[in-house]
Amino acid sequence: MEEPGQLKRALVDSLAGAVSGGISRTVTSPLDVIKIRFQVQIEPTSSWALLKRDLYGTSKYTGILQATRDIFREEGLSGFWRGNVPALLLYMPYTAIQFTVLHKLKTFAAGSSKTEDHLQLSPYLSYFSGALAGCAATLGSYPFDLLRTILASQGEPRVYTTMRSAFLDIIKTRGVRGLYAGLSPTLVEIIPYAGLQFGSYDTFKRWMMAWNRYRFSNISSMRPDDSLSSFQLFLCGFAAGTCAKAICHPLDVVKKRFQIEGLRRHPKYGARVENQTYKNMYHALRQILHVEGWPGLYKGIFPSLIKSAPAGAVTFVVYEYISDWLESLLT
Repeated sequence: MEEPGQLKRALVDSLAGAVSGGISRTVTSPLDVIKIRFQVQIEPTSSWALLKRDLYGTSKYTGILQATRDIFREEGLSGFWRGNVPALLLYMPYTAIQFTVLHKLKTFAAGSSKTEDHLQLSPYLSYFSGALAGCAATLGSYPFDLLRTILASQGEPRVYTTMRSAFLDIIKTRGVRGLYAGLSPTLVEIIPYAGLQFGSYDTFKRWMMAWNRYRFSNISSMRPDDSLSSFQLFLCGFAAGTCAKAICHPLDVVKKRFQIEGLRRHPKYGARVENQTYKNMYHALRQILHVEGWPGLYKGIFPSLIKSAPAGAVTFVVYEYISDWLESLLT
């Protein structure tokens, strides 16, 4: 049985992670909806690619501003939060599990539960801990990720009116295994993504703390203050989210294709991804590259970067403050 201190720390991490994930997800939902619409669209998503019009049907979305106008005109403001309920059901347990497992792993590696001691760990351990924490969180919350993608991608008129109808149709057409469609590329994506996000966040924090020590040592003879401000934490999270997403985006595109493979889709949103279009993740990467070119692997990259950077920043800042607040309440 765990010691009371360990149980308290796990409670703090899970609650702070859930709250930070929920806030971050709700704030950035519009960009996530646009990103998903781009990723599941087989036709080109940029105006210059439409020069190859003979190779494709009509594209529904051709740019961020055009997509924003169309979604607002056809679906109203609520369209930008399409699929947000399953997304919250995904992100809140996801970030709760992720931060809890991450803190456990770092505590084991450092021999201490103090955050300042965790920053003394080798950068390799930070990246490794982040990757394992991301895997654990993905396995624990994946069906909600699938439902979020399906609901966010369908537009109007909707094929699935509720999360329940989507869930039942997946069970009927694909079986229980259908709830984990695209899990393999997701796990392959999450290992480098979570590792990069958490590892680079710790690295940026160390650099920022070193900068604070250098800055204050020049203006004061007292012991330099290396604590980070809210803005500095935001910058570290922003940079970490940008690096991780820019590198791992093609794997996210592949995951989205597997998630909607064979499911119904209104014709005005373009060709649907038929069953068995992709044999495996490697085949999917090759097919997208062959049929859609390099731009196909980076569909939705701009709204994804615009979303991921502030999302990572908000998540980390809220987590740091909520965890500190909960710790003060429980001491």
